[in-house]
Order: sequence, then C-alpha cells, then structure tokens
Amino acid sequence: MKKILFVLFIIYGFGLNAQNSDYDWKKMDPKQRKEIINNLSPEERKELLKKFRNNMVVENLEIDASDKTEFTQLYNEYLDNQKQIKSQFNPDFNPETLSDDEAKAKLQQSFEVGQKLLDNRKKYADKMQQVIPCQKVLKLFQSEGMMRDKMNERKPHGRNNSMAKPKQNP
Repeated sequence: MKKILFVLFIIYGFGLNAQNSDYDWKKMDPKQRKEIINNLSPEERKELLKKFRNNMVVENLEIDASDKTEFTQLYNEYLDNQKQIKSQFNPDFNPETLSDDEAKAKLQQSFEVGQKLLDNRKKYADKMQQVIPCQKVLKLFQSEGMMRDKMNERKPHGRNNSMAKPKQNP
C-alpha cells in the first residue's frame, strides 16, 4: 500500500511540475492551449481540468487561503460521491421500448438515485459549512447549476436529436 501511494505521489508530482512550471495558461492563445492539452496523457488532462475547476470555484467563492486546502478536499470528495451515485443509473435507454413494468422500475430507480444525490448534497453542505459560510455553500451550488447548464448547451443531446435532424449528404 505504501509503495502504491509513493508511486502515485511521484507521478502526481511530475505531472504537476510539468504543468505548472512551463505554462502561463491565461497568456496563451486558445490554439496553443488546445495543442498542449491534446499532448497530455488522459490522466494528466483529467488532473489539469480538476485543478482548473478547483481554482475557478475557490476564486469564484473567494475562499480564504487558510481554508482553501480543506474546502478543496471536501469539494472533490463531494464531486466523487456525486459521480459514484450517478453511475448507479444508466440513462442510455429508449423509454418507448420499455414495458410498463420496466418503465415503472426505471422511473423508481431514477427517483432513488435523485434522492441519494440530494442526500449527498445535504451531507456535504453541512460539512462545507464547517469550513466556509453557508452563503458561499449556496453560491457554490448555484454556480454548479449554471456550469451544468452551460455544459448542456454545448453538448449534443444524444441519439434522439441526431435522428430528428436528417444529415445532409455532401
């Protein structure tokens, strides 16, 4: 176990060192940023995006430097739990092909997963209030919703949308 942690720590250190020392992301043009990001391994890319997200949230909420580490740890833990809960529901299905019993079961499952997500959110709201004021927790959840909405605007909406609009032939 200690060896695994040590190896992960070394890999993480090299990844952060390479990312932090050479690049001033704000001064780069989008083309340069895209090229650098495309050259990163999937793990490095994931870690970089996580770091950007954390920095953006900490900056947006104006978290004190003394609380930054504890808040970031809680926030990442919260997001990991939310992701784990969401993975319990597979949204890739066609409701029109389900029988009544299957549809009822899928609907019930969606309610249960939704309740688990809400319970997790409440749990971490309480934990975060031990580190930051409740106004900032509320602002976090509000900004989380806005980020999700923005991502959904950019994301194509699955199979149904591609079927609804016939593609043109060249």
